[in-house]
Amino acid sequence: MIKWLIIISFIIISTPSYAYLGPGMSGGVIAAVIGFIAAIFLGIFGIIYYPIKRALKKRKKEKDAR
Repeated sequence: MIKWLIIISFIIISTPSYAYLGPGMSGGVIAAVIGFIAAIFLGIFGIIYYPIKRALKKRKKEKDAR
């Protein structure tokens, strides 16, 4: 019960922090999110693309051998 009373009192008696997050901070966050998403898609693309590329190369070599 006392734990909840302390948590509620911290929420009610909170003061503003007056922190400034400039445009550089938001730009960095946006770049990090885009980079993370790009890394996931490029990883999936690499896993799918290279076996297909190898199969096409093998097929072309077999065609040229005939």
